[in-house]
Amino acid sequence: MHDFTYIGNELYCEKVSIRKIAQEVGTPVYIYSSNTLRNHYQVFDAAFSGIPHIVCFAVKANSNLSILKLFASEGGGADIVSGGELFRALKAGIDPQKIVFAGIGKTEDEISFALKSNILMFNVESPLELKKINEVAGNLALKARVALRVNPDIDPKTHPYISTGLKKSKFGIAIKNAIEEYQLASTLPNIEIVGIHKHIGSQITEVSPFVAAMERILDLVKKLKESGIDIKYIDAGGGLGIRYKDEEPPHPGELGKALLPLIKDAGCTLIFEPGRVLAGNAGILVTRVLYLKTGETKNFVIVDAGMNDLIRPSLYEAHHEIIPIEKREGSSFKADVVGPICESGDFLAKDRKVMKPEPGELLAVMSAGAYGFTMSSNYNSRPRVAEVMVEGDKYTVIRKRESYEDLIRGEE
Repeated sequence: MHDFTYIGNELYCEKVSIRKIAQEVGTPVYIYSSNTLRNHYQVFDAAFSGIPHIVCFAVKANSNLSILKLFASEGGGADIVSGGELFRALKAGIDPQKIVFAGIGKTEDEISFALKSNILMFNVESPLELKKINEVAGNLALKARVALRVNPDIDPKTHPYISTGLKKSKFGIAIKNAIEEYQLASTLPNIEIVGIHKHIGSQITEVSPFVAAMERILDLVKKLKESGIDIKYIDAGGGLGIRYKDEEPPHPGELGKALLPLIKDAGCTLIFEPGRVLAGNAGILVTRVLYLKTGETKNFVIVDAGMNDLIRPSLYEAHHEIIPIEKREGSSFKADVVGPICESGDFLAKDRKVMKPEPGELLAVMSAGAYGFTMSSNYNSRPRVAEVMVEGDKYTVIRKRESYEDLIRGEE
């Protein structure tokens, strides 16, 4: 569900004309629907209402302060993977006791910052990281609450670049070594074991991998409790997919129905880390057609948004629907929709059948609310684009477009 719909022949976000925003703010521009973000959070939260739980939005999916603040107002927490994301989450008003810190390469400074901020827990990825957290906590005369990230070796059936729970993954601790690593953690004086964490991948469109992974984790929780190690939190990670093209991802309610019977008697608080499923279909990237070009074997629609603005198609060959802002009569043709970046890999769509546009027309790249702006860059010395939040019949620029002066700030 999202709030990007045609009223007559013109695309709107909630009650605001996309064309109006593009005229006033310029292009390219990311546009988000506050109603969609709020609705997605509430639906996900309600799916697990039968048990104690915390919904920690995956900040890497979209780290804009206004979006984080919206989720904080709904009672949400944050799944972070860097000191910068922690800084953002705190600035947005997210309760530190609803912040979990993942990632395999936490630095000493980041660990110290998180400890001083009194976050809920670290999701620990390796024995050496565990020892480093113990050392930093000792230097600060603090206790570090931790969960160990356990790799359940479950195939999430998604793109290999976003599969994270297989044996060959760089993430987590092998499940066969987990009890040994928990016993090590229990001997460290500045460590308090409070949880267990798993995350098997992203853009998962079936319930079964979540169930299989949870069953393995619950079996491990039982063994840990038998060995005297109490687990208070089960962090189930994120990864629930969305529809980009013709996927049929499960509704959060289906995931809840599948997992609640497994976990309801575990005596633990469940943590989820949804990112894409909350933000993905709540945002679009609006771009303007610059030129049409006919090559020897292909047609090209050249637009003002490039791989530096939205890298998912270039990086993952990801599909994003591309639709006109204003419907009109005309012929369609097959073309590559490409940007101005000087790379052959700079494209938003390949061999896509689209309505043949005219230079100056506006196009909407759909499902761009997650891993869009957060993965953008200044490659080719291009200023990063503006971000806009729509609420009802009003919109707010929640990030100004960068200027050329911004590009060289900090340089000598």
